[in-house]
Amino acid sequence: MKVTGDWLTAASTQAVFTALQADGHSAFAVGGCVRNALMGVPVSDVDIATDATPETVQALAQAAGLKSVPTGIDHGTITIVSEGTGYEVTTFRADTETDGRYAIVRFSTDMAEDAARRDFTMNALYSDATGQLVDPLGGLPDLEARRVRFIGNAQDRIAEDYLRILRFFRFAAWYGDPDLGFDADALAAIAVSLDGLHGLSRERIGGEVVKLLSARDPAPAVGSMEQTGVLHAILPGSTTRGLALLVHLELAADVPPDAIRRLVSLGALDCEGLRLSKKHQRRFEQYQRLISTSEPPAELGYRHGAEVARDVLLLRAALLEMRLDPEGLSAAEIGSQQQCPVKPADLMPDYSGAALGARLREVEDRWVASGFALSKSKLLG
Repeated sequence: MKVTGDWLTAASTQAVFTALQADGHSAFAVGGCVRNALMGVPVSDVDIATDATPETVQALAQAAGLKSVPTGIDHGTITIVSEGTGYEVTTFRADTETDGRYAIVRFSTDMAEDAARRDFTMNALYSDATGQLVDPLGGLPDLEARRVRFIGNAQDRIAEDYLRILRFFRFAAWYGDPDLGFDADALAAIAVSLDGLHGLSRERIGGEVVKLLSARDPAPAVGSMEQTGVLHAILPGSTTRGLALLVHLELAADVPPDAIRRLVSLGALDCEGLRLSKKHQRRFEQYQRLISTSEPPAELGYRHGAEVARDVLLLRAALLEMRLDPEGLSAAEIGSQQQCPVKPADLMPDYSGAALGARLREVEDRWVASGFALSKSKLLG
């Protein structure tokens, strides 16, 4: 089978392959780029594996006139910059010791050994510079079936890095076939490995959850997380009751996936265990607050913008198990375009300071309550 794509034939990519193959060394694209290319999914980053040591990689890059950056040299990774694009080049490795978060590695010249330390069979696929596929562990059938399966013993793979519990569900949501269900060996291993999640940083957990919830339909994967106890371990108090309906409503309204909207639907009181970015944390708290208010669609649109209003209406419908009213979405859009006819200058000099702000809010509230119908003269009269 051939691996194809502009990412592989690009001059910048081929320049890196050519540089690394000097002096008889081997170089293969590996992991996500190969997986995505075979699945017809866009390729963003190109990772390359080689039998050359990091020091040799740096020397080969310099000889070819390419810049190299020792971004992870202790773990065997050098970033080579070719025509402005960064390529992570990592020496074949084998784990010698792991603590569930990080691994101590030794360098290897054996591709099969390198493949065996990876997480899922669909990620242990390699391609040479011509697109010739190399499958040292027989992972291609799993990829073709869209079956997410750990390499070797699932419990051993998880113990090497407990973040793989969350990665399993993320990959299932993005690449798995929901009709196949979930790999039984993986679920059994996950169920007895939950304590390992407590040793992970909140940033790593949050990053995986955001990626998972950004999938087209993460509901089956998140439902399995709930059944195995993973969801409660990372988001106490959460439930998947509203998520599947939210996804259904999104698809019906042609609304793109959004991780924070979906996170709110899970009903957790807070997301401190995820340590989201400040921007995401603010949105999470805003949505939580607004879904429990009585602000009608038009007012939501006016006060918070069309996108926030739409998301709040979707969440209200999902959590109350109601249909989404198209007229509500239209009202929110109309509300977002309104501008109050009364400005602060219209109330001065009779009002100033805090009194001016209070009076302006009173006038604005009356205008909003009128359905944006009251004129400036009536509001000031």
